[in-house]
Amino acid sequence: MGILNFGPRAVALLLCAWPTLAAPAKRAAWKHLQTTQYGDVTFGLGNLTYLANVQHPKAVLGGDCSAAVTQQGSLVPFTVIFAEDETVTGDYLKGVIASYLEGDDVFSEDFLEGLYIVHNGTSSKASLDSSALGYISGLAPKHLFLDTAYDGKYSTDVQVTYVAAPSGSGITAGPYAASISATSVAFGSVYRLYRDSYRDFLYGTYESNDGEGSFTPVEIFQSRFWDPMIPVPSRIYSWGDPRPFAGHRVAIKDLFDMKGLITSGGSQAWAEITEVANETAPCVQRIVDLGGVLVGKYKLAQFASGANPWQWQDEHYPFNPRGDGWLTCSASSSGGGCSIAAYDWLDFAIGSDTGSSMRRPAAVSGTYGNRPSQGLMTLDRVMPLGAATDTTGVFSRNVHDWVHFAKHWYVPEMHQDPSITGLTPLEVPNSYGFPKRILYTEYLPLNNPAAEEVLQVFIRNLTAIFGMTVENFNLTAVVANTPDEIPKYRDLDNATNILDSMTQYQVVGKPLIDAWADRYDGRFPPIDPARRPGWRSYNESYYTEELYNASLSAKRAAVDWFESEVLYSTPESCSESIMLYDIGTGGLPSYREESMNNNPNDTSFLAVTPPGAGISGASICPVYGCVDMTIPIGQVPYMSNITFVKEMVPVTVSVVAKRGCDFMLWNMWEKLADEGVLQTIKTGRTAF
Repeated sequence: MGILNFGPRAVALLLCAWPTLAAPAKRAAWKHLQTTQYGDVTFGLGNLTYLANVQHPKAVLGGDCSAAVTQQGSLVPFTVIFAEDETVTGDYLKGVIASYLEGDDVFSEDFLEGLYIVHNGTSSKASLDSSALGYISGLAPKHLFLDTAYDGKYSTDVQVTYVAAPSGSGITAGPYAASISATSVAFGSVYRLYRDSYRDFLYGTYESNDGEGSFTPVEIFQSRFWDPMIPVPSRIYSWGDPRPFAGHRVAIKDLFDMKGLITSGGSQAWAEITEVANETAPCVQRIVDLGGVLVGKYKLAQFASGANPWQWQDEHYPFNPRGDGWLTCSASSSGGGCSIAAYDWLDFAIGSDTGSSMRRPAAVSGTYGNRPSQGLMTLDRVMPLGAATDTTGVFSRNVHDWVHFAKHWYVPEMHQDPSITGLTPLEVPNSYGFPKRILYTEYLPLNNPAAEEVLQVFIRNLTAIFGMTVENFNLTAVVANTPDEIPKYRDLDNATNILDSMTQYQVVGKPLIDAWADRYDGRFPPIDPARRPGWRSYNESYYTEELYNASLSAKRAAVDWFESEVLYSTPESCSESIMLYDIGTGGLPSYREESMNNNPNDTSFLAVTPPGAGISGASICPVYGCVDMTIPIGQVPYMSNITFVKEMVPVTVSVVAKRGCDFMLWNMWEKLADEGVLQTIKTGRTAF
C-alpha cells in the first residue's frame, strides 16, 4: 500500500503492526492547562501532559473550514496521515495508525479527535474506498479533513472539510494540536512533556519555529516532585526525513550557545549579567542541520569545573539512576551522562571535556562517552575553560548509534583552527588499520577484583578478535626517562594549568567580576568554591601572553614526542597500540555524599591518582592531545549504604589512541558490537 512517505523504520513498524486494532476506547478530553509566557499552550490528554507550539505552527493551510470552526483559543488533537495510493483502504489506515502507536511515544489514540488525510502520490486524484470510510466511522473523529485530491462525495457520519496541502507547506505526518478558523487550519507541533525525575536538566527546550533558528525554554515544573518537564516531539515527524540525525533527541550542556536562550555555565550570577545568545554554537547547529532535536539544557559543574557533588552550591546536584540512586554523576558534564543512563526518551547528550568531563560521567553512569582528538570540533560560542585543551563529545547507549552520530558530526569542515590548539592540522582517516598492541598501564588493575575479571575478559576478546598482544607499560617511567628537551610531567601540569586558568578568567571570570562589582557596590560575585579562590587571587601581571604562548609551545613539544615515541602510526595501523586505564572508580561505588566514600576497600573517590603515577590517567590526553573513550563492559555487585541491599555498579575501561585515530576506535567498537562483546546499555538501576 502507499507507504512512500515513511522511512525504513516506519515501514517495518507499519508492516508488523498491520493486524486489526481493537475498537478505540473513549478518547480522553482535551484539557487546557496553561498558556506559557511565549504564547504556546500546555494541555492534558488523559494522564499525559503535552506542549503545543501554537505561536509558530508547523503549517497553516487555507480553505473553507467554516463548518469545523472551533471556539477561539480552543485546540483539537489531530492526526495527519499521508497516503500515496490512488485508493485508500481501511487496512491502510489501520496499519498506519498501528505503526504510530507502536513506533512513537508521543502519539496516542486521543489524537484521533481530528483526522487529516493527505494525498502524496503522483496522481492528481485519489479516493477512499468503503472500507476506509467504515474504518473512519469506527474511529468517530469529531473532525475529518481531506486533501482536495479526494474530491468525491463521501457518505460518512462525520462532516468532511476539504483542505489542500501544497508542496512546501511544512506539514508532515503525526500528531498535532489544531486551531480551526473559518478560512484556515493551523497545525501546531506537539511535544510530550516528560518528568526529569532524576533532575539532570536545568530546563527543557524546543525549536521556536519562528524562521530565525531560535529556541524557546520550557518554564514548567512538576511541582509535587520539583522536576523540570522536558519536551520531546513526535518521532513520526521525522519518519520521512532522510537527514542522518532526523528525529534524534539530544540534550545540550549549558555551556553551548543556543539562539534565544541564556548560556549560564551553571552560574546564576553569570546568567544575570549575560545576554541571550543571538546565535547557536556551530557544533550544535550542525546537529540541528542534520535533523537533530534539542530537548533541553542539562546541569553541569559550574563553569565546567571538576567540583565534587558536595561542592555544588548554585545548582542542586543531578542524580545517577545506577545502583541505589545515590552514586556520583562525576563533574562538569554530569547531567549528560546521567540523563542518558536515565531516560529511554533521550538519544544523545552533548558535553565538553577539558580535564575529564565527558569520560568520568560516562564511567560512573555506564554509558559510552568520548574525549575526541584535540581540535576535532570547533568550539566557537562555547563557554571555554582552556581554549587549547577543551574538546566536545557525545554520550550514547548504543555503539552503532554512537558511531553513526560521530561520523556525521566530526567532519573536516568542523575542525578547530590549529592556531587555537597550537598543534598540527588534524587528519582523521576512517581507518580499519587496527592496533597491534594493548598497553596495560600503571593505572590498572581495577580496584575491585570482580571488576578486574570483567576487564580481563574484555582484553581477551580484544586479543582474539583483533590479533593483538598485551604488554605491561609504565608511561610515568617512560616520560621520566625522556631527553631533557622533552617536557616532563611537572612542566606539563603547570603548562596545562596556565592554559586553563587564563582562558576562562579572561573570557568569563574577569567580565563577571567587573560587571558584578559595577552592579553591587564592588562586591565579588556569588560563585561556587571550585572557582572562587583562583579568580579571587588571579594575578594579571603573572598570567601574560608570553606565558600562555610558552605553555602552548611546551604542550606542542610534548604532543610531537608522544606521537613519535608512544602512540604512533605505522603503514598498517592508524595507532600502532592503544593504552588502557581506569578513569572511573575501579568497580567500586562512589557516593554523592563525601563521608560515605571514606572506606577505601568498599568505596572510592573519583580523580584519585594511583601511587607511582606521575599524573592522573584522565590527564594523559588533555596533555598529549590524544583520543580517549570510555567503554562500559559490565557491572558488579556492591552492598549499598543507602538501600542496604546488593546493587550493581557499572564497570568501564578507558581506551587511548593516537591523536586523529578516533574513527579507528569507533570502527573497533562496531566490530566488537557485531561480535556481541559490546552491548546496548539499559536505562535505570542496571546498565546491563
